[in-house]
Amino acid sequence: MKKSVKSISLFLGISMFAFGMLKFIDPFKSWYTTQVVMSELPFQQLSYWSGQLGEILSGLIFLLLVLYRHKISPKKLTLSLIINNVAIAFMMLVAFYVHIHPNVLNDVLPLKIKPPFIPAFFFALAILNIWLEKRQYTTNDNNE
Repeated sequence: MKKSVKSISLFLGISMFAFGMLKFIDPFKSWYTTQVVMSELPFQQLSYWSGQLGEILSGLIFLLLVLYRHKISPKKLTLSLIINNVAIAFMMLVAFYVHIHPNVLNDVLPLKIKPPFIPAFFFALAILNIWLEKRQYTTNDNNE
């Protein structure tokens, strides 16, 4: 695992885990509940739980991949990293939608701002991480 991928994965792991856990604690819990309801996401109960648990699980997976990277074959490590980054990218697309939905007010958003800067930042990090890992894996494949 390249140092840049390790750093981004560690940052994403800690951040996603923390954001997921915060959604169990007020005022974040009530903000998050309001976001899910006001954005009219389908299957609101499922959306609510999959958002929280998705962030926690993806955060834990990143942390495990970084900590135990030497015990995982390069192919499985790359595949796991890519799948986890795609999951985060998907979650951030949903968060982006929630931010721009006209029914969702600034008061229930992080930093109380409507533009989806936070989801866009984490989406970009996930895509960058995929690109860096894929580039590293492809480079290693060509050298062997």
